[in-house]
Amino acid sequence: LLVGLSAAKALSLRLGKPLIGINHLRAHIYSLFIGKNPPVVEEVCPFIALVVSGGHTCLVRVESPWRYVLLGQTMDDAAGEAFDKGSNMLGLGYPGGPAIDKIAKSGKTDYARFPRSRQRKETERVGGLDVDLCFSFSGLKTALLYYLRDHPISADRAELPSIAASYQEAIVETLVGRCRCAMRGERCLAAVGGVSLNSRLRTSLAEYARTAGLRFLLSEPQYCADNAAMVAGLAGAGQGVSGPSAMTLDVEPNLDVA
Repeated sequence: LLVGLSAAKALSLRLGKPLIGINHLRAHIYSLFIGKNPPVVEEVCPFIALVVSGGHTCLVRVESPWRYVLLGQTMDDAAGEAFDKGSNMLGLGYPGGPAIDKIAKSGKTDYARFPRSRQRKETERVGGLDVDLCFSFSGLKTALLYYLRDHPISADRAELPSIAASYQEAIVETLVGRCRCAMRGERCLAAVGGVSLNSRLRTSLAEYARTAGLRFLLSEPQYCADNAAMVAGLAGAGQGVSGPSAMTLDVEPNLDVA
């Protein structure tokens, strides 16, 4: 990533074009508004966006095309990391999200009970954020480790789809549950980022939105994972740092969306 930024700066200097610094999480949210027949930004704001990827899991209230409020975020692993680490323990390979999603289709979601992790209720706020809108997945990973220790997978691996489905369900129910808590008057819910491609998550969020009477937005599949189009789209909309000051920017992996 650092090399990529340096290369972009060099190209900018050669072409005489300004470099534009873009907030990566905002770009994921903007992916909703590119592609064929996208919604009109002003017509869906304010809305709640679940940003869920390999490195990020957070809930954001998009109040306008230019104003974002961070509502909650993961306190440890991102959902994508939980998929990757779980897939590794199950011997399914990397990236873990697609591997678990595929095999889980033939499994039972109630085969094993894994925790739907929550922060301690007596802690009302975490880092200034509402605890009910924050996530934790490290305990889930540990639960799978102990489950596999106590229930070794058989030689024919017949139970593997159901273990994967049960583990996936714990992640999905956690994400959907926080979305339920976040909807406080807004009528539109969105999911963006690579993990939003997960078929079980899409189905569960769509069902929740339908029963709650919400409008539900998803990026087109090709724009869910990290991609240049979302970055260019956000830059084209004027949401970035441009000009000479952009040349002083460096990569900031922990930059907040707000």
